[in-house]
Amino acid sequence: MLGKVAHIGFDVILLSGFLAGVKRSTGITPNLESIENKDVKYYSQKYLDLGERAFDWSVAYLGSSEYFTRK
Repeated sequence: MLGKVAHIGFDVILLSGFLAGVKRSTGITPNLESIENKDVKYYSQKYLDLGERAFDWSVAYLGSSEYFTRK
């Protein structure tokens, strides 16, 4: 059970990070203004913020790694 929860958690963060990457490279982001429920809008923004943090951490980690290079 714990393994499945960890797997789903990783998938959720991976998707959020993907959305952050799309936002950074193209400027396209989900339209949260179309969400009427304040709680859903709030947690959707928190979810996207999590992806931004995951993306930033990944870029920082990979940028300092000897196995990756910038071109």
